[in-house]
Amino acid sequence: MQRTMEKIAVWTGHLARLALWAAGIGLVLMTVLIAAQVVWRYVLNDSIVWTEPASVMIMGWFIFLGAAVGIREGYHLSFDVLLYLLPLRAKLVLFSISDIAVTAFGAGMIWYGWQLAARTAGNMLPSLGISGAFDFAPIVAGGVLIVLFSIERVFRRAAGLPTARFGDDPGPA
Repeated sequence: MQRTMEKIAVWTGHLARLALWAAGIGLVLMTVLIAAQVVWRYVLNDSIVWTEPASVMIMGWFIFLGAAVGIREGYHLSFDVLLYLLPLRAKLVLFSISDIAVTAFGAGMIWYGWQLAARTAGNMLPSLGISGAFDFAPIVAGGVLIVLFSIERVFRRAAGLPTARFGDDPGPA
């Protein structure tokens, strides 16, 4: 099981790196669009109508992609005070419970994000000329990555592999 999980970890590591790069590029692109809007509005006394909704949509992508990568790397919000007092085996159980809860949250993102996208698919975003479903696509994509990365963490832990979280390394077998 360890070999299989190591191979899966390499694949999900590449996926996480790709998501992080996409999030970083989205952050830079959003910044450029907002800067262009400011220049057009206050220097040229005109406006680019599509930059604000495009920037908000891009922001959704980099937030949800970055959050998914943060979950994979163990940077999501947690309350760790009790964990400093517990033995390693108890910590691993609590980490797995946490990852299962995060998996359920990601599944909810997929389910409800998909419903929101389906309900707004017929609406057109006037300044962009695309379906309103695109506003909710980052929720679904982020949910898919959160589920994938959380399940990977549970299986890596079950295989005795570290999950890149402080205190979550089982050490030598």
